[in-house]
Amino acid sequence: MILMRKITRISWLFAMAAFITACATVPPRSASEIAEDKKIELAVIQQLTDDPGIYAQHIEVSVRRGVVTLSGFVLEGRELFEAIQIASRVPGVISVNDQMELEVFGRGGKGGGGG
Repeated sequence: MILMRKITRISWLFAMAAFITACATVPPRSASEIAEDKKIELAVIQQLTDDPGIYAQHIEVSVRRGVVTLSGFVLEGRELFEAIQIASRVPGVISVNDQMELEVFGRGGKGGGGG
């Protein structure tokens, strides 16, 4: 009887783990989604590069399903804030994930944009 309960618990745990894994799996992007993400990525890069108030050389841009991730670093807090604002205004952007760091006197640290 005790062995049966243990087997039932283990089976239940495996079933729950399989269910959670299946729910957490994101389906692959379609060709049109990939193309749209690339279009958004290029537009964000262009907007950042065109802005005279931002030195965009160290900002990396990636896009997945309309969610823009900005990473790398900036040298001023103003640039960090402006980069997030610029990216969020590009058509097709759903949200902006700020992973940039603010370099102060050559020392890195997490920005504070938290997009």
